[in-house]
Amino acid sequence: MKSPCSPYVRRTPASGVRSTSERIPYSPTSSSYSGSSAVKKRDPLFAVAKSVAGVFGACLMPPEPEPNDSKAFGSSEELKAPSVVSNTSGSSERRQGSNRGIYSSPFNSVREREPGSVNFTMEEIYTATRNFSPTFKIGQGDFGTVYKGRLQDGTAVAIKRAKKSVYDKHLGEEFQSEIRTLAQVEHLHLVKFYGYLEHEDERIVLMEYVPNGTLREHLDCMHGNVIDLAVRVDIAIDVAHAVTYLHMYTDHPIIHRDIKSSNILLTENFRAKVADFGFARLAADRDSGATHVSTQVKGTAGYLDPEYMRTYQLTEKSDVYSFGVLLVELMTGRRPVEPEREIKERLTAKWAIKKFAEGNAIVILDPKLERTAANNLALEKILELALQCLAPGRQSRPSMRKCAEVLWSIRKDYKEQSTSDFCYLISSKSQGSFSVITEE
Repeated sequence: MKSPCSPYVRRTPASGVRSTSERIPYSPTSSSYSGSSAVKKRDPLFAVAKSVAGVFGACLMPPEPEPNDSKAFGSSEELKAPSVVSNTSGSSERRQGSNRGIYSSPFNSVREREPGSVNFTMEEIYTATRNFSPTFKIGQGDFGTVYKGRLQDGTAVAIKRAKKSVYDKHLGEEFQSEIRTLAQVEHLHLVKFYGYLEHEDERIVLMEYVPNGTLREHLDCMHGNVIDLAVRVDIAIDVAHAVTYLHMYTDHPIIHRDIKSSNILLTENFRAKVADFGFARLAADRDSGATHVSTQVKGTAGYLDPEYMRTYQLTEKSDVYSFGVLLVELMTGRRPVEPEREIKERLTAKWAIKKFAEGNAIVILDPKLERTAANNLALEKILELALQCLAPGRQSRPSMRKCAEVLWSIRKDYKEQSTSDFCYLISSKSQGSFSVITEE
């Protein structure tokens, strides 16, 4: 049966997408994922994989550029905190002496301003959305409806209009949490916050418009193209950078609590931007080693950290667990929970980790992707990283910074293997042509 998605999405110079060498400088530390050793060392992983598989059922029922040796990971501009100070109105300003660096954009006036600093009126919102016309609607969430609009200077924006029920206690708190979090953060791979408006019974949030839909939509081929494995690895790295920033480079660590494919927006060049901070919480004091105790578990079934659900103790490692589920989703193309499949395949991560432990990882690769040596190599290494992220106990999971380092190493090895595969293919074709000529 022919897949509805036929053309592959690949990053090439011709498509206008930046190559790895043009991206942000980065210097990963040494990793056990380099080379082929991670693929060969399978036996020690089997017991770990079995223990990970045992906790997945609980997740469905919540209680209520190329390496650059001259720069270290922590010095990457992509991960530096913008050092934003928020005021009670939701506007923000950068502390004196800081540098916008990669955050500045010369192409339109709104994007050049600080997070939350755009002033706008309700009349402008009505004009931008044609009085909230259904034809401008681009999304629906727990807290309201999202519309695409265009400001007077021509800037396309996403406009979130809160539901009236957002004034209920819990929804109101979560909506305000999103405002507070958005006003504090600014990163290349986080959706940018422009401003917030309260007018009579209206609550409006103005955000960056990201034009290419969600990652989940692309994995489901809703846009007609298959995103190839190289692009999927890039997306994973973008998300890892964004969450690392939230955990380590803001004034106070932030836990997203809802990392999932439908909260990953893609630009026209398939760069990822993490969205939806409605569940985000400030982490407990990192130096004290304390955890945040939640009175109500928040998140999405299939992505929820089982230890968080059991103990109500929230840490940055809960985001790491969700990221592990996302990695499996990127490799398989499947949703975390697929109730229409046979029982042993309904929990995608459990099924994928079991196949990996049995030495049969290739069967879980998204059938829309090519079976090549490079894809198989990347699949094995990414599943090994996912296995660590999905460890039942948070102490056994890597940090998001470590995840980013490992993924950089995987991308490097993947590019080298892809080049080798291509050279072998060209060589084989050349030898075949020569044989035909000599036989004639």
